[in-house]
Amino acid sequence: MSFVSLTFLLFLPLVFAFHWMGRSAKQQNLVLVIASYFFYGWWDWRFCGLMLLSTMIDYTLGLLLGATEGEGKRRALLTISIVANLTVLGIFKYCNFFLDNVTGALGALGWHLDAFTLNVVLPVGISFYTFQTLSYTIDVYRRQLEPSRNLIEYLAFVSFFPQLVAGPIERATNLLPQFKGCREFDSEFATSGLKFMLYGVIKKLLIADRLAVIVDDLYGNHAAQSGPMLMLATVFFAFQIYCDFSAYSDIARGTARLFSIRLIRNFDYPYFSTSLSEFWRRWHISLSSWFRDYVYIPLGGSRCAPWKRSCNLLLTFLLSGVWHGAAWTFVVWGALQGVFLELTFRQKQIEAPVGKYSLASASLFRAKVFGRMMMTFGIVCLGWVFFRSESMGQAIGILGQIVVDALNPHAWQASFGEVFGDKLLKRATLILCGFVAFEWWNRVRECPLEGLAGMPVALRWAAYTGLLWGLFYLLPTTGSQQFIYFDF
Repeated sequence: MSFVSLTFLLFLPLVFAFHWMGRSAKQQNLVLVIASYFFYGWWDWRFCGLMLLSTMIDYTLGLLLGATEGEGKRRALLTISIVANLTVLGIFKYCNFFLDNVTGALGALGWHLDAFTLNVVLPVGISFYTFQTLSYTIDVYRRQLEPSRNLIEYLAFVSFFPQLVAGPIERATNLLPQFKGCREFDSEFATSGLKFMLYGVIKKLLIADRLAVIVDDLYGNHAAQSGPMLMLATVFFAFQIYCDFSAYSDIARGTARLFSIRLIRNFDYPYFSTSLSEFWRRWHISLSSWFRDYVYIPLGGSRCAPWKRSCNLLLTFLLSGVWHGAAWTFVVWGALQGVFLELTFRQKQIEAPVGKYSLASASLFRAKVFGRMMMTFGIVCLGWVFFRSESMGQAIGILGQIVVDALNPHAWQASFGEVFGDKLLKRATLILCGFVAFEWWNRVRECPLEGLAGMPVALRWAAYTGLLWGLFYLLPTTGSQQFIYFDF
C-alpha cells in the first residue's frame, strides 16, 4: 500500500480511530500489528509470512541471549541470528545475481552452462526490516538492550507500518520502549505530524514524480542526448531520489506522530553539505549510522593504521552498495563513495566567523562555502550516474558523452535552447529552483513547513490552502510513481 494512494487515505483514519479507542498498551499495539500486517500484505500476502518468520527468529534468539551467560554460547546465538537473516536476504535479493555471474565466469573459462534464473519475487522492504531485527539481536548481545519479553510489543516494533517498507531503519533502543506503555494523544505532536505528511506529499508528487518522467526519458534514450542534457538529467535524478526518499521518511515520521510515536530523522538537507563525510551524516542517516555502528566500528573504524582505516571504509561502502541492489552498478557506486570519502577524510571544516562551519551560519555568498557545496554535489552526482543506470555500459556511455561535450559550446547552446523551449523541462527547472531556495531558507528546521507557524492565522491557512491547490494544479499527468526505495 502506497502512502500516496486513495487506499491509504481510507486506511489511515480507520487505524487512527481504532488505535485511540484502545485503553491499554496491549490493545493499542495489537491494533498497530494487525494494521501493519494488512498494510504490508496489500502487495502480496505471502510477504507477511516471511516477515513473521524473521521476527520470530530474532525474538526467540533475543530471549535466549538474555538468559545465557557464557560468552561462547552468546556468540553462537548471535551468529545464528546473523546467518539466518542474511541467508533469507541473500536468497530473495541476490540469488539470481549470483547465478548469472557464476554462469558468466564459468563461460569465460570455457565451461558453458545453460543459464537459468529462479523466479524469486523480491519482498518489499526486506532489506529494511532485516537490518532492524539484526540491530536488535546485536544490541541485546552487546548488553545495550534488555530482550523484549512481550511478543506483541516486539511484533509492533518490527512491523510498524509507517516505516516498515522504506525506513527509517529504527533501533530497538529508540522505538521499542515507545510500545511499552499506553500512549496518550498529543494534539500539538499530531499537528506537527500532519505538516510532515503534507510536505512529504508535495515533494513526492510535485517534484520527484515530475522529475522522474524527464529522467526516465533522457536516460532511456541516452545515446541520442548531448552531454549537457545528460548532466541535467543526472542533476534532476539527484533531486528526484532525494525528494522521493525523503518524502517517504517525512510521511512516515508524520504518520507515526499521529500515534504519538517519534521516529528518528533520516535526512538533514544533505545537498547543502560542504564535504562528502558531511553528506553521509545528512543522507539516509538511519542506514549510514547502521553501517557505522555495526560494520565500520567493529572492523576497527578510524582508530587503526591508515591502510586498515582505508580498507574498513571501502568495505563498509561496498557493503552499502550491495545492500542497495544486486547489480554491479551499485557495487561501483559504493566503491566510489568509499574512495572519494577516503580522499577527503582529512578535509578540514570551513571556518565561519562565529566558529566552525555550521549549516545554520553558512552563506551561499561565501566563495568557499558555495564552492565546496558544488564540489560535493558534483561528486555525489557522479555516483548517481551509476546508481541510476541500468547497466555498467549505460553508465560509462553517459559519463563518456558528458566528458566529450563538456567543452563543446554548440552542445551547450543546443541544450539551453531545448530546456527553455520545452514546457515540461522549463517548468520542472523553475519548480526545482524554487524548492532549493525554500529548503535553504528553512534549513534550520526539521520540517520547512514549520516556518509557517509564526504567521497570523488567516495568512497561515491561506498558505496551506495555496499549497494544496498548487499541488493539485501542478500534479504530473502520468500519475504517481512507486517510491524508489521500494525496490531495495
